[in-house]
Amino acid sequence: MQANSSPVGGGWSGRFDEPVAEIVKRYTASIPFDYRLAEHDIAGSLAHARMLAACNVIAAQDLSDIERGMATILDEIRSGKFEWSLDLEDVHFNVEKRLTALVGDAGKRLHTGRSRNDQVATDVRLYTRAACDEIATLLVNLQKSFVALAEQHTDTIIPGFTHLQVAMPVTFGHHLMAYVEMFARDHERIIDCRKRVNRSPLGAAALAGTTFPIDREMTAKALGFDAVCRNSLDAVSDRDFAIEFLSAATLIMMHLSRMSEELILWMSTRFGFIDIADRFCTGSSIMPQKKNPDVAELVRGKFARVQGHLVALTTLMKGQPLTYNKDNQEDKEPLFDTVDTLTQTLIIYADMIGGIRVKAERMRAAASEGFATATDLADYLVRKGVPFRDSHECVARAVKAAESKGVDLSDLSLAELKTFSNVIEDDVFACLTLEGSVAARAHVGGTAPARVREEIKLAKTRLQAQ
Repeated sequence: MQANSSPVGGGWSGRFDEPVAEIVKRYTASIPFDYRLAEHDIAGSLAHARMLAACNVIAAQDLSDIERGMATILDEIRSGKFEWSLDLEDVHFNVEKRLTALVGDAGKRLHTGRSRNDQVATDVRLYTRAACDEIATLLVNLQKSFVALAEQHTDTIIPGFTHLQVAMPVTFGHHLMAYVEMFARDHERIIDCRKRVNRSPLGAAALAGTTFPIDREMTAKALGFDAVCRNSLDAVSDRDFAIEFLSAATLIMMHLSRMSEELILWMSTRFGFIDIADRFCTGSSIMPQKKNPDVAELVRGKFARVQGHLVALTTLMKGQPLTYNKDNQEDKEPLFDTVDTLTQTLIIYADMIGGIRVKAERMRAAASEGFATATDLADYLVRKGVPFRDSHECVARAVKAAESKGVDLSDLSLAELKTFSNVIEDDVFACLTLEGSVAARAHVGGTAPARVREEIKLAKTRLQAQ
C-alpha cells in the first residue's frame, strides 16, 4: 500500500503538524557544507543497496534501478548540474529525493536497514580516509623538498641556536633534516590514524542495529574498510577518528609554523641567511623596498585556525551522552576546513622550500659570532684529562677574556689560551674552526657532513618506498 505524502514535507515529517520555520531551516540545514560528501554518500548507498539485494531484502530490479539512478546523479554532481535544495536539509535527503524522482519506489527502498546516523558516520569516515591518503602523499613530497635542499647544503655552516642565542655551529643540511624527522613522524601519525578511521559504521542504523538480515562485512569490504565498528551505539556516535585526525593535522601545522618562524627570521635583514622566491612574498603599499614573507607568516597564523578546530571538536563531543545528537552536525566544518587548510599549505610549502636561495657566506659569518666553538674547547680539555666541570670553568674564563678583546676564541694566541689551562697545545686550533667543530660530531644524529649525507641517503630510500 502506498503511503500518503506528508503535507509538512521532508524525509521525516509525518510526525509533525506544521513546517519548520524558515530561520530554523537555515539554522539546522547542513547542505551548505556537507554537499561535499556527495560522492562518498553515493558510494555508501551503492554498497548498501548491493548488500540488501544480496541478502534478498530488496529485489534485483530495485538494485538495477538504484544503480542507474545513482550513475545519473553522480554525473549531475560532477558536471555541476545537480540542484541542491535547502528544504531537504542535507546531502543525504538531497541525493535520495533526486534518486526517487529518477527511479521511483526503488529509491524509496534504498534506506531500508539504515539511518542517517550510520550513513553520515560512514560518509565522514570515507572522507577522512581520503584526506589521510592525500595528506600522506603531500607529506612525502614535502620531505623530498627538504631533502633536496639539505643535499645541496651538507657542508654549509649555520649557527645552531638555543634561547635564540648562538650555541654551536651545525650544517644547514643537518638543520633541514630535523624537519624531515618531524614530517616523517607526522606521516606515521596520519597512516596510523587511517587505521582507526577505516572501520565501517554502516549497518548500525539509528543506534541499535536493524531487524533486517544484513551483511555488514559485505558493505565494509565493498567500501574498502578494514573492519566493522563492533558496537552499534559507538558506531553512530563516535567522532574519535575525526578528533585524532585533527590532532595529527595540528601537529603538522605546528611543525610548519616552527619552520615558518625560522624562515621569517632568516629572511630578515638582521639575519640575512636566505631569500624566499618572489612568488611567495608580497610588497608594501607604502614602502617600496619591502619584500614580506607573507606565506610563511600566514602559515604561522593558520596553525591557530587548525588548532582551534581541534579544540572545537573535542569541546563539541565532551558533553554528549550516547548516542547520536544534532550537535554532531558541527563536526564537519572544522574537519573540512582543516583538510582544505592543511592540503593547500603542504602543496605551497613544498614549492616554497624548493625556491629558497641560501646565503651561505652570511650563515657562516653568523656562526663565527657568539663563541660557537666554546663547547669544542671544553671537550678538547676533557680529552686532555681535565674534568668536564673544570674545563667548563676554564673555557668560560677564556670566553670572557676574548669578549673583552672583541675577538673570537680562535683569535687568541696559544700563550693566551695556556693561561687558562697548561694542557692546551697547538692542536687546539683545529677544534676551534667551524669545519672542525661540525666534522667532530660524526655519531648517529650528529651534524658532521658525512653523517648528514648518510641520513639524506636513508631518507631518500625511505621516501622512495612510500
